[in-house]
Amino acid sequence: MRSWLMIDSFWRAVAYCVHPRVIALSLLPLAVLVALALVTGALLWEPALDWVRQQFDSLPWLQAVAAWLMMAGLGALKAVAAPMVVIFLVTPVIVMLALLVVSVMLSPALARMVAQRRFAHLARERGAGFWGSLLWALGSTLLALMALLLTMPLWLIPPLVLVLPPLIWGWLTCRVMAFDALAEHASRAERIALMREHRWPLLLMGLISGFLGAAPGVFWASGALFAAAFVILAPMAIWVYTLVFAFTSLWYSHYCLAALDAARSAPTQPNAGTGTGTGTGAPAGDTIDVPARVVEPVAAAIPDTKKPE
Repeated sequence: MRSWLMIDSFWRAVAYCVHPRVIALSLLPLAVLVALALVTGALLWEPALDWVRQQFDSLPWLQAVAAWLMMAGLGALKAVAAPMVVIFLVTPVIVMLALLVVSVMLSPALARMVAQRRFAHLARERGAGFWGSLLWALGSTLLALMALLLTMPLWLIPPLVLVLPPLIWGWLTCRVMAFDALAEHASRAERIALMREHRWPLLLMGLISGFLGAAPGVFWASGALFAAAFVILAPMAIWVYTLVFAFTSLWYSHYCLAALDAARSAPTQPNAGTGTGTGTGAPAGDTIDVPARVVEPVAAAIPDTKKPE
């Protein structure tokens, strides 16, 4: 059931991504992120390159690597090594910033869009407002940044550098997107219950989205190798990040709202056999109406044990 719900929500999210409204909504986070990237790049790009080059010149093992590249005829790689390192270090920050901006600016609108088109009958319990969602996203992002910093030494191991960052991004995506999808329509108790009950499908969706979020790294690598086109490639990469997280928000909205609808539509089960009822399947405190034609013969058959006065 949950696997089918994941697949159904996935294809619905893909279809929604080509909707003109979704494309238009994605332009606002794109404008914010591109402006931040251009301002930050103008202020910090050269200082960051100088710092990395100083590290290359001061660390003996990096000097040995550079000498080996020269001997192997790959000395040209040294020229792009510093930009690649800077891009490699800044990419996780940009991914998390893109997720945070999409969560604040885009996810509520996308969740409302899904609800209006598919779940108009769902009551809005408003378990969390704007500030609650913002604090949740900021706290989750801070935890993810700490995890990135703690695991960064392991990135030097080639297989782990391709696995650890997407895993952390996937965990962060799961926490933020599921919360935003349920914030307006689910109560706090419903949100906690659904996120606990569906934690493994939600985490798997986050991991898939995390690996999708790693795809725009191709643009960053191309920007390091072709510096003249970097100004064009950087906004393209940021827009890809925005679209990936917009798709992810739609995926979580379809899944979570469908799960909420199913939970509310499920019949409540009686407390029979739990010791709190009457033993007949009726909840404690309820009365059972028995027809008079059944009660009167039974009452007549019971002897009168009342003593005469």
